[in-house]
Amino acid sequence: MTDTILNITRSILGQPWRWRALAADARDPGFQPDDLVTQLLLSRGVSRDDLDANRSPSIRGFMPDPSIFNDMDKAAARLADAVQAGEAVTVFGDYDVDGATSAALMIRLLRGLGLDPQAYIPDRLMEGYGPSGEALVRIAAGGASLIVTVDCGAQAFEALDMARDAGVDVIVVDHHQCATALPHALALVNPNRLDERDGKQHGHLAAVGVAFLLGAALLRELRRRDFFADRAEPKLLDVLDLVALGTVADVAQLKGLNRAFVAQGLKVMAQRRNIGLTALAEAARLTRAPTCSDLGFALGPRINAGGRVGRADLGVRLLTTDDPVEARTIATELDRLNEERRAIEALVQQEAENQPHGATVTVVSGKGWHPGVIGIVAGRLKERLGVPVIVIAIDDAGIGKGSGRSIPGVDLGNAVLAAKEAGLLVAGGGHAMAAGLTIAEDKLAAFAAFLEDRLAAAVARSNADRALLVDALLAPGGVTPMLCETIDGGGPYGMGWPAPRVVAGPFRAIKVDVVGNGHVRAIMAGDDGRSLKAMAFRSADTALGQALLQAPAHRKLWLAGRPKVDDWASRPAAELHLDDAAWAD
Repeated sequence: MTDTILNITRSILGQPWRWRALAADARDPGFQPDDLVTQLLLSRGVSRDDLDANRSPSIRGFMPDPSIFNDMDKAAARLADAVQAGEAVTVFGDYDVDGATSAALMIRLLRGLGLDPQAYIPDRLMEGYGPSGEALVRIAAGGASLIVTVDCGAQAFEALDMARDAGVDVIVVDHHQCATALPHALALVNPNRLDERDGKQHGHLAAVGVAFLLGAALLRELRRRDFFADRAEPKLLDVLDLVALGTVADVAQLKGLNRAFVAQGLKVMAQRRNIGLTALAEAARLTRAPTCSDLGFALGPRINAGGRVGRADLGVRLLTTDDPVEARTIATELDRLNEERRAIEALVQQEAENQPHGATVTVVSGKGWHPGVIGIVAGRLKERLGVPVIVIAIDDAGIGKGSGRSIPGVDLGNAVLAAKEAGLLVAGGGHAMAAGLTIAEDKLAAFAAFLEDRLAAAVARSNADRALLVDALLAPGGVTPMLCETIDGGGPYGMGWPAPRVVAGPFRAIKVDVVGNGHVRAIMAGDDGRSLKAMAFRSADTALGQALLQAPAHRKLWLAGRPKVDDWASRPAAELHLDDAAWAD
């Protein structure tokens, strides 16, 4: 592990501060430091040979041959047959953002190829996650000869057997972890199949990224068949805004191809080509070009609100409509539902926080909890407790729907899959950082014990390695808009490609107060005469928030956080969004 910063081995939040990475030759007398962006890229695992490709990540630079994935060519050929024959196709998606964007991408592409595909999004409360056999048979009875499931289907054994018996072809496009056995489908495209070889290096893709690759394979197959000899070929790059949104909202790791998807997708989104996304941005009161943070915290939650507390198909309808009036109507409804979701979430979180929490894994449950917000609550608790968390909503029949969030180095999806195979779950699956499950109430204690035993070592390793990783050390006046602009050159940032964190100071607290929903706002002054606004979100009742609120005037603090531009004022200023602090004396 690299050296501690300022000899801080125990901060206010009880952790050491360490450099994210130090050049091996940093102590060489002839050492010349790299520019800041180069340092950021190197510290995130980029080799010097790949620096140029990662400074401006492009689709061309990172796009693999779609044929490396199992069943990709088979899926593309079957879709091409459907396009040429004018078949009735239904896209079956999940009710979250990744599912909505994946379905919208496939629908927009197939429309551009002359088909009139239908969308089917299951109701979270009435139907649950993934395709049911009844739904697939019903779709087939309605005339569909081909069903494409997106962001679901990898574990739908019984449902796909029923679809096969009904005589309808099913193509599964998914990214969730697979079991050793695979369900019967015409094609199952998933980089996380256990039998993947070259494709497994892209296991970090969200489902919408896999759908994009299938779209590329389909266009290539149609090109090979001379389908575009007398008609225009759809521009697949035009749907990169959908790929960016689904990738960020699903908290997929922003490395390699995903970084290219998001970097280029943000450019497409800034052009406001998608009427639905434009209406949603207006409903979210975004007037500037969107950022990666906007996708995760403004646009994504509003689309999710439809599947969580409203109508599950609102997201897909918004993202596929070409009618501005309809788009504004749906966007307004999603904005309203998002506010409703916030209120429900607050109630569930309060009750979940009052339950006992495990030292290794926390499993909390409650009757009457809304299953549409349990994933968000799990994420909040995970951040607060620093351990994997599963939140389970139990219905009147004693069946629980659970959603879990994990910490780095702890594969929760694999553990949930193992619990299912051990007979503790009705259903379950996911990926390393998130999982979903269905469980009988009388299995809760056994399930929690199973996770404690299975994940104890991984959680212990993760906590032993816990440290606040820092990219730069600055004087009080070093946090400026120009610094923020320079930092943006190493983006986009997100899961697996963390936004740069700096330490600045030392500071004295001039004015500290609580604003909004438990946020702590501090005006800090440095010895160089420069002042800085710092924000510690949702921290009023935490050690960090209390340290700021009670900081004596004579004591100084080092502040650690992420520089951001505050553009609400007439002149942009920089502020620091705090992750931690440490006493300087």
